[in-house]
Amino acid sequence: MTSGKFEQLERELLDAVAAASDLVSLDDVRVAALGKKGRVSELMKGLGALPPEERREFGQAVNGLKERVAEALARRKDALREAELSARLTSEQADITLPPRARGLSEGRIHPVAQVMDEITEIFADMGFAIAEGPDIETDYHNFTALNIPPEHPARQEHDTFYFNERADGSRAVLRTHTSPVQIRTMEQTEPPVRIIAPGRVYRCDSDQTHTPMFHQVEALVIDEETHMGHLKWALESFCKAFFEVDEVKMRFRASHFPFTEPSMEVDIGYAKVGDEIRIGEGDEWLEILGCGMVHPNVLRNVGYDPDKVQGFAFGVGIDRIAMLKYGMPDLRAFFGADLRWLRHYGFGVLDVPTLARGMSL
Repeated sequence: MTSGKFEQLERELLDAVAAASDLVSLDDVRVAALGKKGRVSELMKGLGALPPEERREFGQAVNGLKERVAEALARRKDALREAELSARLTSEQADITLPPRARGLSEGRIHPVAQVMDEITEIFADMGFAIAEGPDIETDYHNFTALNIPPEHPARQEHDTFYFNERADGSRAVLRTHTSPVQIRTMEQTEPPVRIIAPGRVYRCDSDQTHTPMFHQVEALVIDEETHMGHLKWALESFCKAFFEVDEVKMRFRASHFPFTEPSMEVDIGYAKVGDEIRIGEGDEWLEILGCGMVHPNVLRNVGYDPDKVQGFAFGVGIDRIAMLKYGMPDLRAFFGADLRWLRHYGFGVLDVPTLARGMSL
């Protein structure tokens, strides 16, 4: 075969390679060119009929042609694979700019208690409070004694508190009746200043329209060298404005008694009732929402603090109750009834994340 025919065969084979539109047709070109009965392989069969002096040159020419065709096939195969992958990615991509389909994401609901707990956390985090947690099963010491609650106090009685069986040493664990033990545990492990909130489940022997044996509470604690009643009042006013999403609130502080604070106060908030709606920040009616006070010196001594050097305030809010107040839910027992109809009505969308920037309940 002359050099001109070699060049013509090479052009034909390379053109066939370039014209292959997919991997199947490219493989057909490979078999036709380099297979056992391919055009290049057929050339090698004539090698034995050539004079010895021409065999070497002819063999080199055929091998060179075979290598160039093989390289062209490999390059075309890579290009076709890349094009195939690109087409697949284009056809299978998801347009995330479209609204979500009516599936679990849109049908699922966040429980009002969880939503309100997130709202409270958002508000106090913006004030610089950290979140502290503790065990639901507490010692008598952390739940009562360290909080200056005397042995004869009614809260220690079994008609008010869930006790576990007596241990070998005579002590009895309790289901915590408030999240105040978290404050004790935090102070035992932390030097002042302290600024925390402690949200969580609490347990008491009570059940009616506004009480359940298990409910949710958040308590706050601030301890340093300068905190006073004015700071407590500001914190509570700021919280109520943000939580109820009003520009102004009317608050009334009434003297009360709690073993763990001195002085102690109940806090009322002003409201107006219009039809079935309760409007916070309007009207002349009063509603009790929380208890608060300055931390009792005995509590500070019990955790190793010097009450002559540090002081602070604490307050506690029932999460379930303020959720009822804000979102108009009449019966606390329905919170735990596992009724999907109730949850669909009062629940929140999974993407309704509360933020101070856009509005807590938007």
